[in-house]
This record gives sequence, structure tokens and C-alpha cells, in this order.
Amino acid sequence: MQPLLAQPFLDRPFALDIAFDLAATFLFAVTGSLVAIQKRYDAVGVAVLAFVTGLGGALLRDGLFLQDGPPAVITDGRYLAAVLAGAIAAALYSRHLHRLRLVFTVADALALGTYAMVGAQKSLAAGLPLLTATLVGVVNAVGGGLLRDVLVREEPLVFKPGEFYALAALAGVVIFLVLGRGLGAPATLAALVGIVAAFLVRLLSIRLGWRTGALWDEDGRSGP
Repeated sequence: MQPLLAQPFLDRPFALDIAFDLAATFLFAVTGSLVAIQKRYDAVGVAVLAFVTGLGGALLRDGLFLQDGPPAVITDGRYLAAVLAGAIAAALYSRHLHRLRLVFTVADALALGTYAMVGAQKSLAAGLPLLTATLVGVVNAVGGGLLRDVLVREEPLVFKPGEFYALAALAGVVIFLVLGRGLGAPATLAALVGIVAAFLVRLLSIRLGWRTGALWDEDGRSGP
């Protein structure tokens, strides 16, 4: 028996092209490789961070939530190829990319939105309810970056008060689901709008100084 919230939407096709997933994998692999290069890791370190950042969110999605056999990122060689391409691109152009921090930020924001849409869509295709699909979409988006930060012993970006990150992914997923499931828009169109929304929320939060605040201040009082 299918979950109540998801059932009305499972009767019509709703799938994203694998290009979305591969693009997000490539972009996140680039960001992971750049962190490794910045920390002066060797080739193994670059490869590991590229793999973890590029595929960590998808492995969390498939291993923890969907559990539908071996993860696609392991059985389909195109994902590992995307990771390798991201690592090579970062290694070849790292000198230029480090001078332009905007490139890192743009790549991360694009990957964030894309992975959020992929996670939400795969969850719905597996018959999960809308709220669960929203959760999985956000975890898919932020999981690779979280694992990357843990490995390099930095406080995960998603935990710290600051510019919108998980909230940007959440905004994109909500718009994606409203358009695709609520209004019946084509999957690709809904995904593109959701990606653009997450991308803009992420970049605008940086550009305009939109920030989350600590729940409690240093005196133990609740924040605003």
C-alpha cells in the first residue's frame, strides 16, 4: 500500500533525466577537489574528497532512505566518471579557480539545487510521501558537503549560522514539488525552476547578507 500523500501523484510519469544527477555529481566533485587542493592534499586526498563530496549525498539517499538494492552511483559507471572529471577539472584549473572564489560559490549553489531536485524526485518515484521526499531532497543536497567538512575537520557549513544553505535547498524542493506534483508541470521544467530558485536564494543570501542566527546567545537566552 502506497503512502497516502504520495499516491495521487504516482499515477502519472514524473522523472528527471540522469543528466541532472551527473551534473550535480560533477559540480560537487569540483568543490570537494578544490578544498583538497587548497589544503595541499596529495592525489589520493583530492580523489577521496571528490568522491565523498560528489557522491556522499546520493549514497546517504540510496543507503539510508530508499534502500532499493545497490546504490545507482556504484552500479552506474557514469557517476564515477563524473567524479573523475570533476577532480581533473579542478586540478587543471585550480590556479585560476582559486583566484575567482565566485566560481566555487556558483558551482556549489548549482549542485545544491540540482541534487535537491534529484533526491526529491527519486523519493517520490520510490513511493515516499511528500514530506519525506522533501527531507530526502535536502539531505541529498547537503550530505556531500557535510561529509567533506567532517573529513577535513571543519565545522559543517550546514550547522553554522550564516548564509542560507539548507534553507536554499528546501526552497528549491518546495517549489519543485508544488510545480510538478501540485500543478502538474513537466518534470524537467519543474526541476529547472526549482534549481534556479535554490541557486538564487543561495547567492542572494550571500550577496545581500541574509543570515540565519543562533538559537541561543552566549548568555543562554533565545535568539531573535
